Amino acid sequence: MKNVYDLTIERMQLIFNDFDNVLVAFSAGKDSGVMLNIAYKYAKENNLLHKLSFYYEDYEAGYRFTDEYADRIFADMKVNKKFWLCLPISAACSVSMYEPRWIPWDNEKKDIWVRPMPNYNYVVNEFNCPYPFVKGTKGFDARIQFSEWFGSQYGKTAVLIGIRAQESLTRRAIFTSQHRKFMHKDLSYSKTINDNVCNFYPLYDWITEDIWVANAKFGFDYNKIYDLYYQAGLTIDMMRVASPFHQSGQNDLKLYKTIDPNNWGKMVGRVNGCNFGGLYGGTTAMGWKRITKPPHFTWKQYAEFLLTTLPDATKKKFLFHLNRLQKTWEEKGYGRNPRVIKQMQDEGIVLENTKEISKLCTKPDVYEIVKIKSGFPDDTNIPDFRHCPSWKAVCITIMKNDWVLQYMGCSRTVDKNILRQKGMERFAKLKDLKKQIK
Repeated sequence: MKNVYDLTIERMQLIFNDFDNVLVAFSAGKDSGVMLNIAYKYAKENNLLHKLSFYYEDYEAGYRFTDEYADRIFADMKVNKKFWLCLPISAACSVSMYEPRWIPWDNEKKDIWVRPMPNYNYVVNEFNCPYPFVKGTKGFDARIQFSEWFGSQYGKTAVLIGIRAQESLTRRAIFTSQHRKFMHKDLSYSKTINDNVCNFYPLYDWITEDIWVANAKFGFDYNKIYDLYYQAGLTIDMMRVASPFHQSGQNDLKLYKTIDPNNWGKMVGRVNGCNFGGLYGGTTAMGWKRITKPPHFTWKQYAEFLLTTLPDATKKKFLFHLNRLQKTWEEKGYGRNPRVIKQMQDEGIVLENTKEISKLCTKPDVYEIVKIKSGFPDDTNIPDFRHCPSWKAVCITIMKNDWVLQYMGCSRTVDKNILRQKGMERFAKLKDLKKQIK
């Protein structure tokens, strides 16, 4: 009978023993903050601070309390290698139909930055980045590139990431998927990136209450924005520190006006759609809660109307992915368990059951591949839109500015996978070339 903290200490012991370096991915949120504090506490108590490093990916726009917390962490933690990344990455933007992504620290828009770039010797920007960096690289890929560069420079590296299974089914799948192959010693909370780098998720089995118990019990410093969230009436499960224009932070965007009004004024001028998101984030206008339609429209008609309001470029991308999803449902089908299949049939959806068992579904059940032959239904009582598509789900997806239809379970296209792989291969060649020059 061990609590999650004791188990995490055991994981820290294994990680510090097996790797030359332990690099913490710090986001200034509650989870990564506790993870960094625990790693620092363990390293200090066991004379292993020489192995510990951390980095912070700064998104330029955010609460000043987040910047202040990062300042305190960088000042208080006595480690030799720490990095404050202010790179012009491509970040998700769910508040605008015209800008599905935006670029923090874009030097061409320096005059409208939300705040000046931090002036520390550990700040990494596009002008002093120690490895080849391409402006507009997605934030996720930029983090992988940084950890790979770090491993190539300093040796075998464990990257600690503050992800918990409780947060979402997508994150839970990281630790439970039966398709996972590349792990360190078959540990479900690990993922091998390459010969030098392995990601670890030591807090994967923690719940939100555990985070705050740890902060209270050990006196860990934390982002004081959470105190203001509490005063604003948010429960601990609702409190998130995310890129403000990301879909996961959209609901709380309106809080910026009250909590950090000076920053809010700059954010409105920085990203198109920010003010609209602040007014309507978390409402039916942004595809949240109980969305309604005009009474004279069917959901399909309403979706067609919403499509006419999109900018041409966004509309083209949305229709491409919508047509792709419709074609896949009609020609290839998806694996569904017998209960969902019966629900779909009971609602009048015409299905072709191939009787083939899907190899992509990993939960302990039978998943037969079915094809929809009657087109998407207008609406469905099946709660998860990923299980059964509908035109109502299409409307919600449009309102969320989710033009790749991730909300409806649309996967990345083959060409996008190939493009990403080519980019990673190009980066690897640049690293090899740099080594040869040295």
